Amino acid sequence: MAVKIGAPAPDFTLQSTKGKISLSDYKGKWVVLFTHPADFTPICSTEIPEFARRAKEFAELNCQLLGASVDSVFSHIAWIQELEKTTGVKINFPILADINKELAKKYEVYDEESGLTIRGVFIIDSEGKVQYALYHPMNLGRSVVEILRVLKALQSGGLTPAEWKPGDPLLKPPKTKID
Repeated sequence: MAVKIGAPAPDFTLQSTKGKISLSDYKGKWVVLFTHPADFTPICSTEIPEFARRAKEFAELNCQLLGASVDSVFSHIAWIQELEKTTGVKINFPILADINKELAKKYEVYDEESGLTIRGVFIIDSEGKVQYALYHPMNLGRSVVEILRVLKALQSGGLTPAEWKPGDPLLKPPKTKID
């Protein structure tokens, strides 16, 4: 099943650092689902705390953060404890344990060669439809600021120009007929 903009997001049920979670549990909320290659890796260890630092901003936008990788819940817990100790940032959002690669395959982020997930970002609207999908190579960290900007742009419901920021004017739709 391919992930397509405007199509229903593939559902899943997985164990996480906050217990068993299904995507369908978040109907009525926006979701930012992001995958990472593996726990305890350098880039991932910068991304998770940055998402946590901005978790309140996502929550204020009625948005749930969900991280995921093919590591176990036990690995996720040990990693979170280490990150909280070294960064001083509390990580309160769930990290999904996709040990059977169910989510990774549905969202097309599984890399057969390495056995890991690539960096994917999926913004799913409150109706459960994919509104944004972005894939990063394993060696490129994400901009959480940009993900927040995109979420706000999507929630604006308007046409947003390049470099749009919240508060900037929206574009007018193009004419579809001559008056």
